[in-house]
Amino acid sequence: MRETGVALWWLPVGAGGHVVVHTSRWWEEFHARREHRPSRPLFHAALEVFTGHGRCAIEMAPAWGPLSGSDGVVATGPVGLHWLGRSRLFRYEVRCQVDGRIPDLAWAPQPPTLIALSAVEADALLGRVAEVPRHTWGRDATGTGEMWNSNSLISWLLQTSGIDAAALGPPDHGSAPGWASGIVAAEQAPR
Repeated sequence: MRETGVALWWLPVGAGGHVVVHTSRWWEEFHARREHRPSRPLFHAALEVFTGHGRCAIEMAPAWGPLSGSDGVVATGPVGLHWLGRSRLFRYEVRCQVDGRIPDLAWAPQPPTLIALSAVEADALLGRVAEVPRHTWGRDATGTGEMWNSNSLISWLLQTSGIDAAALGPPDHGSAPGWASGIVAAEQAPR
């Protein structure tokens, strides 16, 4: 990677897990039947941001996972229903970790998409991570018909950085549920 910029990773939903891989597949099969289309592989996005003086890993994940409560948690929000967020089992964390680890990179089907940014732009992106809307994960917060989730965080960050997130997408004709939700939230944000 260059000295500054972004690496956009597409990771299969549920990679390395035992439950999410099945529930997400069932969810996609249900929606594919309802929409009269073939089912597609599901992906979630993560970012590595290179600022010229270091690397930061950005990802949204459940607050009870293996990296929960680690350094670099900059925001949290509820999962499912707003009031359930009082329990850690129904909260997510937005992590922005210097030299952080993104779980499941070994499962990525291809190298990341590299996006050039200046050092100033990369630093500005990092400065906005904590400003991400804290919508309820799994709910349609933006009126797009898509749920707010980890993909929404990443597309919101890219779109608010002046990158056309709508032009980016997962490999293998896959789907990234929530991607459009982040784009719309970025367009709705005050400038």
